[in-house]
Amino acid sequence: MKGPGSFAAAIFLSLLAAAVPAKAQTPLPEGIQIGLSTDNVSITAGFSGADLTIFGSLENPDPLVARQGRYDVIVVLEGPPKPVVVRRKDRVLGVWINLESETFENVPVSYSVATTRPLQDITEPNSYKQLSLGASNLYMQPADAGESPATIEEFTAALRERKAAAGLYSENVGGVQFLSQNLFRATVRLAPNVPVGTHKARAFLFKSGLFIKESSAQLEIRKSGFEQSIFRVAHDYSFLYGVFAVSLAMVTGWLGRLVFRKD
Repeated sequence: MKGPGSFAAAIFLSLLAAAVPAKAQTPLPEGIQIGLSTDNVSITAGFSGADLTIFGSLENPDPLVARQGRYDVIVVLEGPPKPVVVRRKDRVLGVWINLESETFENVPVSYSVATTRPLQDITEPNSYKQLSLGASNLYMQPADAGESPATIEEFTAALRERKAAAGLYSENVGGVQFLSQNLFRATVRLAPNVPVGTHKARAFLFKSGLFIKESSAQLEIRKSGFEQSIFRVAHDYSFLYGVFAVSLAMVTGWLGRLVFRKD
């Protein structure tokens, strides 16, 4: 049987426990994940472009922020990087010739963007520059860093314009749509001349204008059928393929002369 002292001690400990506030649970960090329905896309010679759908989800979203529509997602499908030469033509004695050129290294061959809202409504321009996010914020690395900044800027602008005109750099405002508080769907455009190779899908999560997290996945685009066979031979046996192409052109020209020659 417990005495009065033990009973008083128990009451004291109970009051002490009640006086100490419970440790607040730290909310789990928010994140983002994306998934592709397929990890490879096959295209043929008659490919005229297509829309690629990317699904994603938010991890541990704040329900209040989600209801208020303060989460934004930007999804990018970035093509394989390659060196690009940009040439400027000038007219000399009535003839247009290439006088100057600039080489850029590791330029994404294609770059498609889908957003929940217009880019200017999501975050500040400096954030896009820091993330190198958006066609106008991609860093184009010149091969010759000794060129004047004005010249590099001029050729960089020309490169972006050429890519946009070819449909390789595109932007789809509203292309990301939330299906629920944490699920979304993004639609990015594959241009008719989309390059083969490994493409990288990237998703950027913003909360009230602040960058939170990034997720990525890979997509392989390749040719199929007879075009794929020609493509593989041209790359694996480039010298023999070149000899065959020249020989075929010579034979075709010779046969054309026989057929259309006048007696």
